[in-house]
Amino acid sequence: MAILHQAEIVPSKRDMVAKFVAGREWAGDLPEDWERIAAYRFDDPAGEVGIETMLIGTQGGPVLQVPLTYRGAPLEGADEWLIGTAEHSVLGTRWFYDAAGDPVYAQMLATTILGGGREADQFYPDGTPIEGTAQVRGSGSSADLVGVPQRVEATTAGSITTISADGRELLVARRVGDELSGVTERLTGTWADQSAPVTLAGIR
Repeated sequence: MAILHQAEIVPSKRDMVAKFVAGREWAGDLPEDWERIAAYRFDDPAGEVGIETMLIGTQGGPVLQVPLTYRGAPLEGADEWLIGTAEHSVLGTRWFYDAAGDPVYAQMLATTILGGGREADQFYPDGTPIEGTAQVRGSGSSADLVGVPQRVEATTAGSITTISADGRELLVARRVGDELSGVTERLTGTWADQSAPVTLAGIR
């Protein structure tokens, strides 16, 4: 379960994402008028890390996948993955990371894929539910929760980011729909303009 606050964030998430994607090969010539098409979240079992994946793009253009993690303190040894900091009017200073370098993201992506899981339900602090904009599902059937990996290494080739974490390789399609070679289990998703499930990530 994800709790979302009605809060002001400075700089905004849009500004943070724009900063992150600027100049990335897989983002191509993303116009300045891009929109957030949809998003989905995972739960951190420890309740400390926000995990949100934004799907962004323009009408008729490619959909880009931007996984982020939000933390209340810096992640040790992850400076290369830090996008920046922002002030949250409820939670205070938040550290924004490219989730590819965050062990908790690797944990929950693997758990969701291998366990046939789905996106987190979202609520306001008073318990009012928030309708999600993207629905995702893992293809596996394991009942085990994957542990937080001791170390993650991430590299991007073309539009595919490969995350190595405790002997597993997680592949994330930065451009949604691009082929993930050799994966054995997948995370697929749908949203308003994508009624047929499309592969977002996988494990090999």
